[in-house]
Amino acid sequence: MVSHLSDLEIANQSTLRPIQEIAERAGISEDALEQYGHYKAKIDISKVATKGTKGKVVLVTAMSPTPAGEGKSTVTVGLADAFKQINQNVMVALREPALGPTFGIKGGATGGGYAQVLPMEDINLHFNGDFHAITTANNALSAFIDNHIHQGNALGIDQRRIEWKRVLDMNDRALRQVIVGLGGPTQGVPREDGFNITVASEIMAILCLSTGIKDLKENIAKITIGYTRDRQPVTVRDLEVEGALAMILKDAIKPNLVQTIEGTPALVHGGPFANIAHGCNSIIATETARDLADIVVTEAGFGSDLGAEKFINIKSRKAGFEPDAVVVVATIRALKMHGGVAKDQLKEENVDALKAGIQNLERHVNNIRKFGVEPVVALNAFIHDTEAEFEYVEQWAKANNVRLSLTEVWEKGGKGGVDLAEKVLEVVNTPNDFKRLYELESPLEEKIEKIVKEIYGGSKVTFSSKAQKQLQQFKENGWDHYPVCMAKTQYSFSDDQTRLGAPTGFEITIRELEAKTGAGFIVALTGAIMTMPGLPKKPAALNMDVTDDGHAIGLF
Repeated sequence: MVSHLSDLEIANQSTLRPIQEIAERAGISEDALEQYGHYKAKIDISKVATKGTKGKVVLVTAMSPTPAGEGKSTVTVGLADAFKQINQNVMVALREPALGPTFGIKGGATGGGYAQVLPMEDINLHFNGDFHAITTANNALSAFIDNHIHQGNALGIDQRRIEWKRVLDMNDRALRQVIVGLGGPTQGVPREDGFNITVASEIMAILCLSTGIKDLKENIAKITIGYTRDRQPVTVRDLEVEGALAMILKDAIKPNLVQTIEGTPALVHGGPFANIAHGCNSIIATETARDLADIVVTEAGFGSDLGAEKFINIKSRKAGFEPDAVVVVATIRALKMHGGVAKDQLKEENVDALKAGIQNLERHVNNIRKFGVEPVVALNAFIHDTEAEFEYVEQWAKANNVRLSLTEVWEKGGKGGVDLAEKVLEVVNTPNDFKRLYELESPLEEKIEKIVKEIYGGSKVTFSSKAQKQLQQFKENGWDHYPVCMAKTQYSFSDDQTRLGAPTGFEITIRELEAKTGAGFIVALTGAIMTMPGLPKKPAALNMDVTDDGHAIGLF
């Protein structure tokens, strides 16, 4: 049996090029480069000389994820390297990893094998301080709210109706519900509060959906922090602190330049969760990459029912572009899991389970087609996949007229993705009939129903009494023209994470709505979705350490 190097070992053995060289390769002038050490930099976008035409966008999404792992970031990075192999002017634009999942269960988010962005350990840890700045800006707003109430509460904020929560870049279930202000009159006014994880902060979403500092400040000003005693919305503009919060974020809004193992320029910036927020990297990074490269490979979190739907209906709508091609990442292992095979049985050949599980992939393919874009399926290869299993998937693709590419970027880097890159290029160069799922003018409940019925395959949406009241209230406040951001489990099309495959005829219950008026979307909460996850029984942190000379061990 061949023993494979770990992702960290591969990363450590790679030769990094100085970041000035990568910048030069990307067409970024020296005066636009703000170096953070030898291999990382921020880019001052006001000094980037554009090439005149905008690059084409390739969106990488996936089938419904499983604990077996699909390798979406790996394929995204490998595809960019493959485009470079066939002499395309390409950049990759990714999200930044969050510390909660890194120390918890999911691991880092820099790709894997020979398809990674580097320096892997820096990106997976504090990476140029962006998340800390977002955490600080978020918690500064909490401090300003509590101080306003303590100092006489001139705005008449009802402390029972404050929506704004504090955040932390770590999974910490003990902080979901807390009481602040205990200890007498000098310590402030006691009230119930709670923490979310930083990637679920509205500040994170705003940073990713803003087009520059001016837009950032304007969007922060629009945040609804809570309500007055007579139920009128209170915004950051009412508190007059949008300038201070934007100032905390003045460096964090600049995209970060790094490289892949093969030296392809990569912009890694912003990182909202896709099962809570909109799950895409920043508009600024994607647009900067489009100004510099002919092809931009980017990804959106989890399966196409979450990440891709939000990329199309929220991010690209705000940014004013549309994806030119969509890649759906699948694995034989994950298809077997959706067909009912347990995680410890995945090494065994099982074509019958594959047949049952392929319905999941089929729905994701059909969903992408609903947007008028022809998807390419990247079948990410694993060592235990058998010939018979691959043949079955190949036959399925032929029968359904789906472009399929066996992708081996984990093992072979860019070379293992050349076939995929060529098939994607075909789609990029073919005119499409792009359309979004809904118009913004439609009522909120209509938008939600459309997503549930057309994307998830559900038959009915039920709104709790709380959600019904909120629908009415949001309409009165003029918020029903916003796009919808569904907060839903990533593991199933339904709101029940145990219903794998492609369930139909199910109901989705919207238990409550959240108005993210700064980010410019309405969050619809379904099922038992958590905005502050917990750590598992054996967190990944147990395997982590640092050597005497300061190198990380155990990051994956």
